[in-house]
Amino acid sequence: MGNRLSKIATRTGDNGSTGLGDGSRTEKDSLRIQAIGDIDELNSQLGLLLCDKLDLALRETLLSIQHDLFDLGGELCIPGYTLISDAQVARLDRLLEKYNADLPPLKDFILPGGSHAAALAHVCRTVCRRAERSIVSLGKSETVSEALRQYVNRLSDLLFVLSRVLNRADGGNDVLWQKDRMRDA
Repeated sequence: MGNRLSKIATRTGDNGSTGLGDGSRTEKDSLRIQAIGDIDELNSQLGLLLCDKLDLALRETLLSIQHDLFDLGGELCIPGYTLISDAQVARLDRLLEKYNADLPPLKDFILPGGSHAAALAHVCRTVCRRAERSIVSLGKSETVSEALRQYVNRLSDLLFVLSRVLNRADGGNDVLWQKDRMRDA
């Protein structure tokens, strides 16, 4: 891998195309590149969340997810190649169960916000949902593994749950949507 990254500015993309991991080229605005970019943005947003003070277990969880997202991007970069497994999806299911166990049931919708870390988790959730939409769109014209789609779906759910966990860890609560609030006339 060291030689592959020795020259960053190759100028090969000046014509609006980019190289994939299998050596083929595609347009920079293709559905595949859109999905890869959305996953890259999600990974970057998780990196920003990791700049906040988090407990060690959660920090390790998020770092593991960042590695999974890099694998996921690699799978998208090499058509027909599989890196995301059912075991990784099952791990997210276990994390969802673990982190959701101590949360009170939701009776109202919540607004993104509360603590800084919780708000960042909500941003990660929305970027994850966009990435999921990009992957679903790609899957309509090219093969995308079921585990890959499931992974991003579970991850967005986990990020929602983690936003609630982070609000509680900061001593606060969820920001509840107020259906009957006063509205300016």
